[in-house]
Amino acid sequence: MKESPLLDPHTWLYPEIEPYRAGTLTVSPIHTLYYEECGNKNGKPVIFVHGGPGGGTGPQDRRFFNPDVYRIILLDQRGSGKSTPSASLEDNTTWHLIEDMEALRSELKIDCWQVFGGSWGSTLALAYAIMHPARVTELVLRGIFLVRKKEIDWYYQEGANAIYPDAWEPYRDHIPVGERNDFVKAYYQRLTSPDPQVQLAAAIPWTSWEMSTSRLYTPPELLKTLVTDDFAIKFARIECHYFIHEAFFKEDGWVLNQISKIKHIPGVIIQGRYDVVCPAMSAWDLHKAWPEARLMMIPDSGHSAREPGIAKALVAATDRFGSA
Repeated sequence: MKESPLLDPHTWLYPEIEPYRAGTLTVSPIHTLYYEECGNKNGKPVIFVHGGPGGGTGPQDRRFFNPDVYRIILLDQRGSGKSTPSASLEDNTTWHLIEDMEALRSELKIDCWQVFGGSWGSTLALAYAIMHPARVTELVLRGIFLVRKKEIDWYYQEGANAIYPDAWEPYRDHIPVGERNDFVKAYYQRLTSPDPQVQLAAAIPWTSWEMSTSRLYTPPELLKTLVTDDFAIKFARIECHYFIHEAFFKEDGWVLNQISKIKHIPGVIIQGRYDVVCPAMSAWDLHKAWPEARLMMIPDSGHSAREPGIAKALVAATDRFGSA
């Protein structure tokens, strides 16, 4: 009998693996998406829904799933990661991303799959499930983000800056005093400038703010590796585009207002108690609207899925659903 791969006792993740297939899917005259498959070709399908928006996927994202059990699918959303055109905002909305997921599911001849997402990935996973509930076997969600105005205001206007005033200053100081009543609007104007240098100059402080606050502690040397010019442009432009348009939802709180459509889907909500990027109030609000889902409040973690407490809970959830 083949032994199961062992979890790394330091990270609680499965060992590194390589894709057995990588491909592209053209979803419009403009956009071509990168995707990959790893693990067991005949296993339980799961799609990893990355954050941001604009974050893209990476090798570490394959490691939340037992590769002997799961057919692991990673997709770079429009403008993100290896998808092209890079950092494009054209025809890039939540509704486009949902239909892209459906196009990939059809392309891969998958009837239904587990949907796994954190941060913005939790938003998109929930929205996808609301629109296509028959295609979702389970939801594994982390760092809940519902793109409500109060969540955007907390992180990008006033709230989180009281906890990280030192990391806030470069983000704040990039914008002239007269425009600081609406930081998202001010950054959007710069991130959509026709001048690439203006875009990059805004992308660095926007991205550095989020990378600086996503873990309980972010070593300075790690921050330098996270905030590259290429990543920052994709991340900042696409995030700000979605946030200024309130994720293109029809109303503030749209996800919670639609939650009755997914109450039958088994779900796990994993939330860092000290998550500053996506505070625990959103996970709590989601749990109150969807008590059928199990809420796991991790007492020693912030926002990042890489923090050991959150990684351990995520893997425990995929293991449990993998044996169901």
